[in-house]
Amino acid sequence: MHELAITESIVDAVAERLPDARITCVCLEIGALSGVVPDSVRFCFDLVTEGTNLEGARLEITEVPGRCHCGVCGADFEPDGPITLCPCGSIEIKVLSGQELKIASVQCLTGGTTPPHKPAEVA
Repeated sequence: MHELAITESIVDAVAERLPDARITCVCLEIGALSGVVPDSVRFCFDLVTEGTNLEGARLEITEVPGRCHCGVCGADFEPDGPITLCPCGSIEIKVLSGQELKIASVQCLTGGTTPPHKPAEVA
């Protein structure tokens, strides 16, 4: 499962870029043609963030559909699988979108890497 290594790389990149902030949310864009399974990234995220300044952060994933353009018939189309073949049968296609795998945004609290303390309950 290469999603574990990908998730580790994402967490490392955020933690290195924002070492003194408590991260509350990471927003990713994952394309349908990227070869990355969003549900697997979701599964790995909590495991990988444990003990980091991302622990407890929310993960939001936007799944970007694949879009291609055919060089033969000129049609733009959404491929129905990882093999990008135009409905006209041509393999002369250009991928327009769907290969994304990027950190779109990060939300954080400055001033420390530990989660804030919960207020004491009053009896």
